[in-house]
Amino acid sequence: MRFLHTSDWHLGRSFHQVGLLGAQARFVDHLVDTVRAESVDVVLVSGDVYDRALPSPDTVDLLSTAVTRLIDAGAAVVLSSGNHDSAIRLGFASELLSRAGLHIRTSTESIGVPVVVDGVAVYPLPYLEPAVAADPLGASERSHAGVLRAAMAKVDADRAVRGGPSVVMAHAFVTGGATSDSERDISVGGVSAVHPKVFAGTDYVALGHLHGRQRVADDVRYSGSPVPLSFSEAGHTKGSWLVDIDDSGVSVEAVDAPVERPLAVLRGDIDLLLTDPALTPAERSWCQVTLTDPVRPLGAMEQLRRRFPHTLVLQFDPQGAPVPVRSYTQRTTAESDLDVCCSFLGHVRRGHGPSEEEHAVLAAAVEAVRVQRAGHADEGQLPLSLPSARRGVA
Repeated sequence: MRFLHTSDWHLGRSFHQVGLLGAQARFVDHLVDTVRAESVDVVLVSGDVYDRALPSPDTVDLLSTAVTRLIDAGAAVVLSSGNHDSAIRLGFASELLSRAGLHIRTSTESIGVPVVVDGVAVYPLPYLEPAVAADPLGASERSHAGVLRAAMAKVDADRAVRGGPSVVMAHAFVTGGATSDSERDISVGGVSAVHPKVFAGTDYVALGHLHGRQRVADDVRYSGSPVPLSFSEAGHTKGSWLVDIDDSGVSVEAVDAPVERPLAVLRGDIDLLLTDPALTPAERSWCQVTLTDPVRPLGAMEQLRRRFPHTLVLQFDPQGAPVPVRSYTQRTTAESDLDVCCSFLGHVRRGHGPSEEEHAVLAAAVEAVRVQRAGHADEGQLPLSLPSARRGVA
């Protein structure tokens, strides 16, 4: 049997408020092409098919289109639910859909009942929330390791009778996997990791949950998410695993996914970032920028986007000699009214005083107040507000 191991599609996800549905649709195109080109028998999706329990209509439509196209291309499709999915909604009409080649497993009742393809038994394990799954599975402890051990006991019981090679799909944090910032924490009481030995006896373990494609052991792997979901994944190569199981054993090959837009994590003074020719590739990337200027530059995002139009995240980490910051009282001591206004502007803008134009506006406002105040001196009252010249500064 030849299968394509994928997971964590997270259909409907946004990347820093940029919708990913288009990129996810192009990943589906890639999967369909791969199924045809490589004569794939089964496509596995190990959890987190959707990004949320209540997906949008466009997202549901994309999944419907995806599974139809994959089945039309000649592959069966096996989906299991992840911690982002609604098990009940994703599992709707699963028995009926299995007749068409779409096998959806979302309940504890289905554990231990395989999808058999060309003599290989595929055991999909949905995400098992310990508090919910422990009692139905008869787990000895309410932990991720406890419920997975109980689930694997059902798998072991079936394959002991059935014989032949087996594949287990699981959505879990297995010890040895590298995490990223985009995974939802599934810890219970501070414990979420499961030792890979819990899957002993399985020919291949198709894991989901962690978003980096990686090998925990030769026969235990994460496919990762098909598109980046956080800037911590800037070094990832996205894709899936093409796996062959035959009489000679198991062979695994990486299949890279198309890159919708690369990621770039930039750091440095703004002048260097805007002029460094080595950063030319980042001009077409989604960018996370950390500015290290000792004084926060004015209009930093606007300046950066002129060169890096896809900058999504801007952070500040001032380095070098700090700009002296005096208290407002210290700033206003022994200063003229105009100096006080200029000092205040520099204070609230972290060292950036007024430009020549702003200085002229402030000077005009201060002079207008002085004249108005002088006109009311004989009446023993002061004006309640500055004239319109002052309001123009704001």
